[in-house]
Amino acid sequence: MTELRFDALCIGNAICDVFAHVEEDFLRREEMVKGSMQLIDTDTAVKLYDKMGQTVRISGGSAGNTAAGIASLGGKPAYVGKVAEDELGHAYRHDMRGTGVHFETAALKDGAPTARSMILITPDGERTMNTYLGACVELSPEDIDAEDVRASAITYMEGYLWDPPAAKKAFLHASEIAHKAGRRVSLTLSDSFCVDRYRSEFISLMRDGIVDLLFANEHELKALYETADLDTAIAAVREDCTLTALTVGERGAMAISREETVHVPAAKVDDVVDLTGAGDLFAAGFMFGLSRDLGLTACAEIGCLCAAEVIGHVGARPEKSLSDLVTQAGFAG
Repeated sequence: MTELRFDALCIGNAICDVFAHVEEDFLRREEMVKGSMQLIDTDTAVKLYDKMGQTVRISGGSAGNTAAGIASLGGKPAYVGKVAEDELGHAYRHDMRGTGVHFETAALKDGAPTARSMILITPDGERTMNTYLGACVELSPEDIDAEDVRASAITYMEGYLWDPPAAKKAFLHASEIAHKAGRRVSLTLSDSFCVDRYRSEFISLMRDGIVDLLFANEHELKALYETADLDTAIAAVREDCTLTALTVGERGAMAISREETVHVPAAKVDDVVDLTGAGDLFAAGFMFGLSRDLGLTACAEIGCLCAAEVIGHVGARPEKSLSDLVTQAGFAG
């Protein structure tokens, strides 16, 4: 078996996040569904940016945030994501490597520019995302380094990868390599609108054994099984997936296996500023614990600590050392 070098290989859309605080009326005027993620074209991206006012730019992307979180925990993450050979792409690669993430995906040349997501934050901390995918859609099986997959305890992938056809093939290619090497494969559902688009395919990924570990929040899980009752959704996913890590907002998180369900409380947050990245950082903490063979309760608790840090400020990357936080909480860093 290939030597284990990474806690997780995170595969996803390499996106630069552009944040702005807006009032509820802004969303209504722009006819946006609060809390959603919609894909936009180049013209829409330019027009929206002009209306956003003061902004903050941070390298993001769901799986990229998770990889950065693992690095902040003192773990060893790898990342696969497609950026362009442009200013934003160079900045993204610099940011990822600067956090300690192994990132060697070849840049796209003579194609679409690096992706960016305009994230509108309302006073309650909820985020509404408008994403221009750009170079992201060019991620393909050729970008998957088989040795990196085999060297990773978990291969973690975004539900958003199911939108571009080539990225979907990359997902399946990576999962096949991972399983042949005896490694775990994980999927995060990304958002309820993504679930609505690919519900039957996501369920098949679990039932067919392609996905071993599912990450979701309660809204996504209910959407997956088309039910308003969380207990019904939990019972269904217990049958379909070996392990599910579920966030339930201010009520904390759950880890659901075939044998048991553990529920841990949310970590204390003094001021919720921006919910962007909460699920991404929860996944970072959970996989960090799982790759070290910690129990499900500890994995969920570490995940909640990481999520609490990131919602206390603007942006989806940790500003404090997550390693210090988990050590102070009594977990080994």
